[in-house]
Amino acid sequence: MTEKQKRHSDPALAEARRNQVLTAAADCFRRKGYHGAGMAEISKTAGMSAGHIYNYFNSKEAIIEAIIQRDMEEMFSVFQQFEDDPGELLTNMLDGADHGVERHIDKEKNALELEMLAEAARNQKVAFLMQQSDTHARARFRRLLTGERSLVKDATDKELDARINVIFAMITGLAMRRTLYPELQKDTILLALRPALRTLLSPFN
Repeated sequence: MTEKQKRHSDPALAEARRNQVLTAAADCFRRKGYHGAGMAEISKTAGMSAGHIYNYFNSKEAIIEAIIQRDMEEMFSVFQQFEDDPGELLTNMLDGADHGVERHIDKEKNALELEMLAEAARNQKVAFLMQQSDTHARARFRRLLTGERSLVKDATDKELDARINVIFAMITGLAMRRTLYPELQKDTILLALRPALRTLLSPFN
């Protein structure tokens, strides 16, 4: 973590203020882009002074890092639910596809995700943060697929890498599909996505 946070006498209030800044920054990045949203714009949207924001984040890149971290924690909580649920892992993951699709066809979340990807193409620091997040996500998903309840736990490392990357490509690619084809609906996606996931989460013949 490169973000610097000053100590606060009330940790709960400090966390609330940080989330206030992150929500405001995400809104600004969606509306004006990373470069169009300066700290003055973010502070105005957050309803606090720029100096106050610097108590929690020392730069826009630190804010991006925190947004990425928050998204990763959300993803990991879903993975943890798959692990904790005593039912069949494959069934749980297929049922959980609803959440993944909803998350990646949400217009506001898509706008932010695409803006961050665009900035990663220009900004090596942002690219590194997003690549690092992706590395952690793939490692966490691999842990699911190599657990005792997984049907593909005996697959080779190369095969697991292939499965994970194709699954991630299908899910994250929905943001672009929904942007280019706004009428695309969740039930249409799931009609093809669930059988594809079943194949990728089952042993190859």
